[in-house]
Amino acid sequence: MDYTTYGPGILAFLIVAAIGVALFFLLKSMNRQFGKIQVPDDEHAKRGGENGHGA
Repeated sequence: MDYTTYGPGILAFLIVAAIGVALFFLLKSMNRQFGKIQVPDDEHAKRGGENGHGA
């Protein structure tokens, strides 16, 4: 049998497909975790320079 007559086969396809599915769910989970992050309010910016550092 010549080595050019066959390719990587179904096993390689299944491995790549499984990696793709895992990547999809990891990205979905990452976006959910980023959505939970709450940025703290900057009290200094709200006050507008009470201590002489503002405009």
